[in-house]
Amino acid sequence: MKPQVFALLAAICWGVGGYFEKKGLHLGNLSPTMGITIRTLIAFILLAVASFPQWKTVPLAGSKALLYMVIGGGVVAGAAGMLCFYTAIKGAPLGRVMPIAFTSPLFGALMGLIVGGEPLTLKTILGMSLTIGGIILLTIE
Repeated sequence: MKPQVFALLAAICWGVGGYFEKKGLHLGNLSPTMGITIRTLIAFILLAVASFPQWKTVPLAGSKALLYMVIGGGVVAGAAGMLCFYTAIKGAPLGRVMPIAFTSPLFGALMGLIVGGEPLTLKTILGMSLTIGGIILLTIE
């Protein structure tokens, strides 16, 4: 399958999952931190099983690659990002939170341009501008 299909599937999973997470937080009167803990525990179990055949590749990855994964995935996206997301969905309607929270492609593109040396094209500028415009349209009162 094309990467774009997986990206769309990810967006669907995150959007649908966000709905259920918000419902669970409110129905159970759970804190955002407890919600993240439940989510992470279940994801860890499922992913540990799914990734079992690849565990032997971890020592071969090297310390720099693992440090990037720990800082980027574990600390920044995993802990800080999820804590902010759960706090947002607990306190505001999904229609306001999701458009802002899922501007991650915009920030990913900016990181690619600024840090990763990816080329700035008219298509990239237009796409980023439309993303920002959509966020503004969906979140203003």
